[in-house]
Amino acid sequence: MRKLFFVSFVLLLAAAAVHGEDGAYIGVNIGTAMSSVPAPTQITTLLRSQNIRHVRLYDADPAMLAALSNTGIRVIVSVPNEQLLAIGNSNATAANWVARNVAAHFPAVNITAIAVGSEVLSAQPNAAPLLMPAMRYLQNALVAAALDRYIKISTPHSSSIILDSFPPSQAFFNRSLDSVLVPMLKFLQSTGSPLMLNVYPYYDYMRSNGVIPLDYALFRPLPPNKEAVDTNTLLHYTNVFDAVVDAAYFAMAYINVTNVPVMVTETGWPHKGDPSSEPDATSDNADTYNSNLIRHVMNSTGTPKHPGVAVPTYIYELYDEDTRPGSTSEKYWGLFDMNGVPAYTLHLTGSGVLLANDTTNQTYCVARDGADPKMLQAALDWSCGPGKVDCSVLMQGQPCYDPDTVEAHATYAFNAYYHGMGMGSGTCYFSGVAVVTTTDPSHGSCVYSGKNGTSLMNGTSLAPSTNSTDGGSGAHRAFGDVSSLARIVSTALLFSVILLL
Repeated sequence: MRKLFFVSFVLLLAAAAVHGEDGAYIGVNIGTAMSSVPAPTQITTLLRSQNIRHVRLYDADPAMLAALSNTGIRVIVSVPNEQLLAIGNSNATAANWVARNVAAHFPAVNITAIAVGSEVLSAQPNAAPLLMPAMRYLQNALVAAALDRYIKISTPHSSSIILDSFPPSQAFFNRSLDSVLVPMLKFLQSTGSPLMLNVYPYYDYMRSNGVIPLDYALFRPLPPNKEAVDTNTLLHYTNVFDAVVDAAYFAMAYINVTNVPVMVTETGWPHKGDPSSEPDATSDNADTYNSNLIRHVMNSTGTPKHPGVAVPTYIYELYDEDTRPGSTSEKYWGLFDMNGVPAYTLHLTGSGVLLANDTTNQTYCVARDGADPKMLQAALDWSCGPGKVDCSVLMQGQPCYDPDTVEAHATYAFNAYYHGMGMGSGTCYFSGVAVVTTTDPSHGSCVYSGKNGTSLMNGTSLAPSTNSTDGGSGAHRAFGDVSSLARIVSTALLFSVILLL
């Protein structure tokens, strides 16, 4: 099970419908500093198999854009730093760049934004004067092509441009950057574009020399007396990520910009590093950080300053990049190795509707953690009735009777239906109370259908597209025969295999 991949990202179309296209979502960055770069079609196959619906490219490679065509995946393309000189000095060059790298591919490629450079103000300050002209010229080109309503322009910043970032209410931008930042924020405000920010709690933790607790960096729950409190606002901070995002909001407010949203274009945690100098770059910590991050973002938790306000976030990154220079950990930020093998297992219970990596064909359909008990009951009734699942093993005294809960019994019935229907699209939904996982819910002598599992169905009844059930039947417990057994009331169990402490 070591390489059995994780319940994948929470980026299903269903999630998009719930949150809206501008709401909470998780994307990934796709770097290519690898000794063997996967073909663009391999990359898009991996993205689609994981239902990753948002990606950021570090360039506008035509082969990659061609592979993304007609996938529906929402794409941020980038102007590399080395192209800023040409674009920032010529409106015509910017227009040609948009024509070649955006207009030629849109709308077949769902391009949503152009990231102009990367951390220019901190990494290449000599290019800073070209940043705003480049952004304006590109915006002119989008307007001329009638694409400005679909595609936003911004530029990713290092969080290091924010000074005195804790408490967040005291944060302000490096004043030496005012000549670029102030007009840039006004530009973002006028075009409805986000402030793109790269947030790395790993580095904040490493540089703090023990001042920042590891749990605070990893989103682990903290007792109230361990939470960081902004003494000016009395807001409580339980993680570094929120504190940095709020510092950006306060820094913008300091210069009277209050309606530009923050988008986190890079964040993550390395899963391997030099044991002597990078002891916290481990698979366990990478799993903890990214799993908690995904749950935090997808639940639309927001931040203490803006609770409930979505913070769209892109994980750094899809693949390990073995040719990146620097410390050992620089090569190991990926969710996958260059062959598409998961680097470690994510645990995403509670982060919304999930779909498992199906490369092993060993997937299971389980009751969604926290699903409404009445809806679970109705779906269980349908599965053991019109759905023709053989639920006899759920009767008292039979192998799958215990634990005697609606969630556990529904999990068995959902999984039997899912495998009986060949794991087809939409066969693990049940009005949103079921999800797919790679974690085998079998226990004791209760064995669930999994890889090459046999059908446990009485027939071939196909669930309605909405998995409609009679929500009024079976809100009570009953025992005896299979039909009454299908009304057993329950609690969530099998899908919640891991609780992060």
